[in-house]
Amino acid sequence: MIKVCHIISGDLWAGAEVMACHLLQELALNQELRLSVLLLNDGRLAAELRGSGLPVTVFDESRLSFGNLVREVRGYLKKDPPDLIHSHRYKENLLALLGSAGSRTRLVATQHGLPEVTERVSMAHAIKTRANFFILNRFFDRTVAVSGDIRDHLVRCLGFRSAGVAVIHNGLPLPPGAGPAARRAATFRIGSSGRLCEVKDYPLMVEVASMVCAERQVQFLLAGEGPCRQEIAAAIERHGLEGRFTLTGHLDDMDSFYRGLDLYLNTSRHEGIPMTILEAMARGVPVVAPAVGGIGEIVEHGVEGFLVEGRAPEPFARRCLELADNPELHAAMSRAARRKADRDFSSRQMAQNYCRVYQELLAG
Repeated sequence: MIKVCHIISGDLWAGAEVMACHLLQELALNQELRLSVLLLNDGRLAAELRGSGLPVTVFDESRLSFGNLVREVRGYLKKDPPDLIHSHRYKENLLALLGSAGSRTRLVATQHGLPEVTERVSMAHAIKTRANFFILNRFFDRTVAVSGDIRDHLVRCLGFRSAGVAVIHNGLPLPPGAGPAARRAATFRIGSSGRLCEVKDYPLMVEVASMVCAERQVQFLLAGEGPCRQEIAAAIERHGLEGRFTLTGHLDDMDSFYRGLDLYLNTSRHEGIPMTILEAMARGVPVVAPAVGGIGEIVEHGVEGFLVEGRAPEPFARRCLELADNPELHAAMSRAARRKADRDFSSRQMAQNYCRVYQELLAG
């Protein structure tokens, strides 16, 4: 029996939290593992995991100083020392290191993406990022990159040992009843979802929508909340897209959102293995996305969708119109998207790959 403790913030319900939820729910089916979960916030992730019967402990980071948080984590880990700690993101990585100090516990971290490189990134954030990579490279037994692109960056640019970095793609459970997306008889619907933040570059999506809507009767939808909402809303108004581009806000029922789309549009400046693209593909929704980060490891250009080079809106709009105007192409890409998600990005396969990492480290 391998005792594994996951440490996760749980403050958001975004890609990393969704991936961790799917992973833990699948790992819970493995009788060779005894899982525990330590969260720093009591939110949706906590509720989802408790609902799956997983043992969840919450140390509320909003009520504890960092020193007290470290003491709580150390006390928790000493009561029933795990064989391995699996952490997600920089604060959790530091807690895993400090909480297990002096023990023989193995440390694994998942690197869900690369840090945002924008003018708005503060010096403090940059220092935390550098410290996190130092900790992972120096003290962790294995860093798991969710894409080959992230692995290459860690090894080539940040000096990580190749042997210390594994690549495991994100996965998700196949939604029941999912199949190729049927084309709508009336309005073609193009959507995206995610945190409304700078790296997602949703103002570019608005520019694409302006070009597409000038030529076809198309509806755009964007699900999510975040600090850039006001900027996106202003861009929608500036382009005269009120009534054609809807900001839905946070949605609990994302299954219905994806099933209501004809096309999924991603405009991010960088991605690891975005769960939102996988969620759309699992429901048979073709994808138009930039050729950045790990997206090319999910979407093959011309098969499950289209990959666009550069940041100009015109090529994105052209590909959206191509799928809107060609039902046969849309149907073929819909079938291919569903197949790819089922074959290569299941939560079962993801969990099996993580189990192999756990077993390899504990056998060494």
